[in-house]
Amino acid sequence: MKPGGKQAKQKKKMIRDWFFLGITIVIVVVLLSVFPEKTEPVNSTVQEYFIEMMVILPAVMVIMGLFAVFISNETVVKHLGKTSGIKGIALSILIGTLPTGPLYIAFPMAATLLKKGARVSNIIVFLSAWACIKIPQEMVELQFLGGEFMLLRLFLTIIFVILMGVIIERIIKWSERENKKDVNRGVKG
Repeated sequence: MKPGGKQAKQKKKMIRDWFFLGITIVIVVVLLSVFPEKTEPVNSTVQEYFIEMMVILPAVMVIMGLFAVFISNETVVKHLGKTSGIKGIALSILIGTLPTGPLYIAFPMAATLLKKGARVSNIIVFLSAWACIKIPQEMVELQFLGGEFMLLRLFLTIIFVILMGVIIERIIKWSERENKKDVNRGVKG
């Protein structure tokens, strides 16, 4: 990589992020000018989420710092890495179903796991399990919708979460191979 290449890449990413934020703000302003009666519900929702994030995110960052320090890369690679197989998938489902809280808490955890060597499919399974499979949710389903529905939905969710993780991992690998081919063609040409 060229000197300063990493900084240029980070700068491009920051510009892209600011661009998408700007587009989002423009869309919100246009929609609120078209539907002014929605201004109050939008403002109250934004305030609620902002307060929630300001309360939750500092604790999450502390936990992530502790996780980054106390859980070794070797442990993550052993249990969630490329050779983890079915055990890694099962562990990903388990650690995704146990915590409660909004999904945005899981993203810093997923990023840390990826940096420590976790397999992409296991991260997709973890995030999907966090979003779709919660023990309290299963108990509510059992109570109101019955055991047959709960078990069928749980079984299908697990199957499709695993399939999704494997497919996304393969797409990412294919995309990386194509990018390498393009880079190699550029170097030769």
